[in-house]
Amino acid sequence: MNWLLGLIRELNTLSVNLTDVIDILLVTLLLYVLLVLLRGTRAMQMLWGILIIAGLYAFSRALDLVTLSTILENLLAFLPIAIIVLFQREIRSMLAAFGSKTLLRWRSGQEVGSAPLNELALAVQALASKRIGALIAIERKDNLAAWADTGIPLDARFSYDLMLNIFIPGTPLHDGAVVLRGDTIVAASCFLPLTTRHRLSSELGTRHRAAIGLTEETDALVIVVSEETGTISLAVEEQLLRPLDETTLRNALAEHAFELGSQENGKS
Repeated sequence: MNWLLGLIRELNTLSVNLTDVIDILLVTLLLYVLLVLLRGTRAMQMLWGILIIAGLYAFSRALDLVTLSTILENLLAFLPIAIIVLFQREIRSMLAAFGSKTLLRWRSGQEVGSAPLNELALAVQALASKRIGALIAIERKDNLAAWADTGIPLDARFSYDLMLNIFIPGTPLHDGAVVLRGDTIVAASCFLPLTTRHRLSSELGTRHRAAIGLTEETDALVIVVSEETGTISLAVEEQLLRPLDETTLRNALAEHAFELGSQENGKS
């Protein structure tokens, strides 16, 4: 009880002005945005690992465990370099997000209007009927700038004809993934991270592994068209929905694209 009374007395002696309040609010907002951007990514798991190591270091110092605290102290000394190396992709994504409209409307997510959605489903069905392989990443709340930067920038309005032309075999853009943000094709021929999961069917090729890999690190929706079978798949939340046709794909895209909250135009 004495320590509580002492703490209350110390708090009474503190003088807090408006500048201090603003300072605290800005730091809190910055930390909150940082956690939102890292949510659902592998970086969050590594961040928890770092916090556990820091907590273990504090525990070892409190109990005067010299050997353990010395090892952890030397380990923590390399943390700034480790953070830059381990989080380089996330750092690029966050910097891109701060300068994009995505961060300003992170609460509502990306809007996928009904017209682009219908055209997208038709284009995917056309590719599947011709057994033309395709990989299409649709951005939602998590920014995909880090992966769009690995490809060829287009910044073109989405259209059925353009999507088909991108994936025609033999053209410079047909390899890799297309990154779609709203009704804009941001880039084509992009590289996506491959999943490291081993319990996947041997029928799934590189496109499917890349689709699942991206959903492991972001909340993106990824459409896959198999060039061997013409099967349409949709990767979402580390799961693969297949086989799909034009109707079931459209329904799945609408369901997952709008599940994040109300859209700006009130579409559903």
